[in-house]
Amino acid sequence: MEQILNLFANAGNITWQMAVMWLIGGVMIYLGIVKEMEPTLLVPMGFGAILVNLPMSGAITQMIEGETVKGPLNILFDAGVGNELFLLLLFIGIGAMIDFTPLLSNPKMMLFGAAAQFGIFFTLSLACLLGFDIKDAASIGIIGAADGPTSIFVAQYFNSKYVGAIIVAAYSYMALVPIIQPPVIKLLTTKEERKIKMPLGRKHVSKAVKILFPILVTIIADIVAPKSVALVGFLMFGNLIRECGVLNSLSETAQNTLANLITLLLGLTVAVKMQADAFLSLQTLMIIGLGLVAFIFDTAGGVIFAKIMNIFTPKNKVNPMIGACGISAFPMSARVINKMGMDEDPTNILLMHAVGANVSGQIASVLAGGLILTLIAK
Repeated sequence: MEQILNLFANAGNITWQMAVMWLIGGVMIYLGIVKEMEPTLLVPMGFGAILVNLPMSGAITQMIEGETVKGPLNILFDAGVGNELFLLLLFIGIGAMIDFTPLLSNPKMMLFGAAAQFGIFFTLSLACLLGFDIKDAASIGIIGAADGPTSIFVAQYFNSKYVGAIIVAAYSYMALVPIIQPPVIKLLTTKEERKIKMPLGRKHVSKAVKILFPILVTIIADIVAPKSVALVGFLMFGNLIRECGVLNSLSETAQNTLANLITLLLGLTVAVKMQADAFLSLQTLMIIGLGLVAFIFDTAGGVIFAKIMNIFTPKNKVNPMIGACGISAFPMSARVINKMGMDEDPTNILLMHAVGANVSGQIASVLAGGLILTLIAK
């Protein structure tokens, strides 16, 4: 009988904090499966949150009889996230998914990608005022770009102790784009502005331009923000695979198998940073709140920039909602803006313009991350 009871002795090590993390993990799994919100990331991350918060879990590093025994998740984290390898491989897959044609056919959309990074720097300043270290504040600010991989890259680069909270916030807001953006946009625009139509004409973009674009962007990124060149370079290499026309099978593999596998491993391994003792704190709630502020101000920055642009180009106005697409949440934001335009006027199709601004946000968010790495000493 005593031996049977000993089998369940570990149950006495369960704490209420662990139970809360099980609940959080369960919510992530629910959102991934039932609501289909970023399932390739939220399902493994939710399961990982449960796995690392089991009493005396063998999945993470433990002290046993005075010796440190490395857990498999910690080993995976050090091998893939600690040295940014998983993130860079993921950027190849993301780059292979992106078609820059809408941006290249209307280059002024690049301006909206730059304008919609305002929230990053605003929130960085706000986080510093609230008492966060400058490196943690920079990591928190990147959440506003709605770019999960860049958020992880910056947080890990600065060795932020809030990596877990930053990841949860970044990917949550990416999934909540259809809920967060519309109220912000409607607050800043009039019905007449939302009805503005933009010409549908799409200029032809040659194959040579599509091939040269990722190469030139990588070179420019190195000149402007040298520390961004790893992120930008891997993103652009993925796009080069897509556009060169002779590596189609590799492009498809990068878009599907590579991206999905890396995202799955990323979700599972980053759960190492979601252990209850570090995750359940006032700072975590503050980070989630600051992430929302960053996201709102990124959206607002793009919309306001478009409205200012219209003052100087009254004969060639852009629909201010396009400015909100300058965030990195591709293609969710473009779809949201196109739907909002058609809700106001069923003939107002903004998708191509929205996609152009949206893919520029992909580049701009990575450059913003690299700029922060360059400006703030490690």
